[in-house]
Amino acid sequence: MASPAARKRLGKEFQGMQKSPPPFAFGCPDEKNILNWHFVLRGPPDSPYDGGEYYGVIMFPSDYPFKPPDIKMVTPSGRFRPGQKICTSMTAYHPASWNPAWSVSTILTGLLSFMLSDEITTGSITSTLAEKKAFALKSHAYNLTEKKFKEVLPEYAQPTMKDPPDMGVPPAPSTTSNAPPTVSSLPPPPPSPSPSSLQSSASSSTSTLFPLATNSAASSTDRTPSTSHPPTALLGLKAPAAAAAAATPNGAEGGGGGAREGRGTWRWVMVVVAAVVVGRLGSLMARG
Repeated sequence: MASPAARKRLGKEFQGMQKSPPPFAFGCPDEKNILNWHFVLRGPPDSPYDGGEYYGVIMFPSDYPFKPPDIKMVTPSGRFRPGQKICTSMTAYHPASWNPAWSVSTILTGLLSFMLSDEITTGSITSTLAEKKAFALKSHAYNLTEKKFKEVLPEYAQPTMKDPPDMGVPPAPSTTSNAPPTVSSLPPPPPSPSPSSLQSSASSSTSTLFPLATNSAASSTDRTPSTSHPPTALLGLKAPAAAAAAATPNGAEGGGGGAREGRGTWRWVMVVVAAVVVGRLGSLMARG
């Protein structure tokens, strides 16, 4: 008789088996004895057991999960001897290696992996590849002759072999709907730019597209004399320190170049003014 802990644990594992069974396997408990689980394994593709259906029984101890179970295969497969307990690290043959965290799904996955190997152990047999394939073709018909198979796994005891829920194939992609997208499914519009960002963008675009014009404007601004002081270059005086500092915000070298350009500009203005004055004086003298 199952202990309360074993009954509770196996009940939860049956719920997990129904929601998420392991690949190529399915199992369920006997309604008359929850400690006896009946299972089917399917041979994976590209293996000697491809197309085969293998029925077996797991016999749990009353103090499960603290002790390991026994496993027997019923269906002839060419890998295990039917009706004999199998020696693996997950069975009562090796209680020291048993992990209480292992579940029915873990046991079935490990058993299938062990079945696909060539390791010789108690309960295993050797056979040729052709014999394994022949057993696979006859496996479902053999299972239909087993009373417990039809009683505990009636959904698999059908004329046509049924696949377990997980055959290791990824789910098919969902079909794309032809319905127009709703407002909620459309991406949000981009945020409206602020005035400051527009001004910054315009400034950066201008400096990028017209670097020469921008630099020229900056240079002409630097060369414009201050209206609070007279043009000292015309008077032959030296520029005050404050004016020199304002004209050279980034260094003395740049300021010296701006001052020289300013004096050159005013000299040309004086030459033009002098020429105009001389011309007018000449015309007056000619009239007199």
